[in-house]
Amino acid sequence: MRALAIDVGTGTQDVLLFDDAREIENCLRLVMPSPTVLIAARIRAATATRRAIVLTGDTMGGGPSAWAARDHAQAGLPVAATPEAARTFDDDLTVVEALGVRIVEPLEAEQLLAHGAIHLGLRDVWLDELADAMARFDVDLRTVDAVALAVFDHGAAPPGVSDRRFRFERLRERLTAEPEAGPAAFAYRAEAIPPAFTRLAAAAGQARAWFMRVGGTSGADIPVLAMDTGPAAVLGALEDVAARRALAAGRAVIAVNVGNFHTLAMHVVPAPPGEATTIATGAGMPIRVAGIVEHHTGELRRPLLARYVRELSAGTVRDEDVFASMGHGALVLPEVAARAAPPARGRPRAARRARSLLTVTGPRRDLLGGSVVRGLGRPCPAVPHGDMMQAGTFGLLRALAYRLPEWRAPVAARLGDWG
Repeated sequence: MRALAIDVGTGTQDVLLFDDAREIENCLRLVMPSPTVLIAARIRAATATRRAIVLTGDTMGGGPSAWAARDHAQAGLPVAATPEAARTFDDDLTVVEALGVRIVEPLEAEQLLAHGAIHLGLRDVWLDELADAMARFDVDLRTVDAVALAVFDHGAAPPGVSDRRFRFERLRERLTAEPEAGPAAFAYRAEAIPPAFTRLAAAAGQARAWFMRVGGTSGADIPVLAMDTGPAAVLGALEDVAARRALAAGRAVIAVNVGNFHTLAMHVVPAPPGEATTIATGAGMPIRVAGIVEHHTGELRRPLLARYVRELSAGTVRDEDVFASMGHGALVLPEVAARAAPPARGRPRAARRARSLLTVTGPRRDLLGGSVVRGLGRPCPAVPHGDMMQAGTFGLLRALAYRLPEWRAPVAARLGDWG
């Protein structure tokens, strides 16, 4: 069985073609520029040649592409976008118009293109391009058995509601609704994506449409999983040998993913011993999330991040403090930590070993790496299966195995058995 996992970040898109007939080290993988970086470069090229641009397609990741569109408009050059494409920059289209982007319907977009504007189609999933690249190495993407995608989705907040607060409330809902899933609670089969997550839905729809186009009617049946990038990276980071050993020994793990735009820290604990039976039957994951902190990486400095990580471990981090410092928020579930397997006790040396393991991953992990966090020590770099850049795709594979029972044995055969 083969699964295509794509983790779409702000800087890169990380791709893993999982094949249960190969050792994980021999599976094909790519680290390519992210779609928003590529779109931004194309917009800036149009700016340099003083050309109008028209954006169509779906809601995708913003950031670099949004800044490039804003700069294009500020240079006095026309920017038009269809409504769904425009929501890449903000769910409130009046905000998008304030950036200098004119909202147009598809027919007007076609007319603008006929008069020489440059067309840029927005999408997070670039399967045509990946298929072309892999075909040169005799790999046929049309034959994969499942697709798992990760994108960051703030969620479509209602007018007047902070997108930071809106997103964090959705995270809170997921953890409380499905605690037995651990970080995999933030993964959805395509048909079960909540309506608020428009970017997740768009990415899943793009993947499904591609397989229907290239694979005929059978493409409609391919399983598509969509997951948030932060939890995917954390779940993948837990594949690291040190993290697995800590959890197996009954210790908690503070897993931090320091992304280009967003930083997510999770307090992960082993599942209570009494739940081992349900885990063994595949009804849950052997880990629970006891707390979350999420922030904007650009707003963080090492002392502040270390403080939040320390408070997350202690269960004292305050949601209002994180939000006031321009983060999304914090969530502590003390009852989860209290029900987890108790740490080792006894001699001082054993007590030191029993403290939570701090592990860090992500492209900006140096923001925390090398520092001594009081009570937690130095962070342990997470290198799951020997490849830090694929933490998100490994997390996607675990989530795929959780959501689709037929994938549990193939994934466990190559990544190891969580249970």
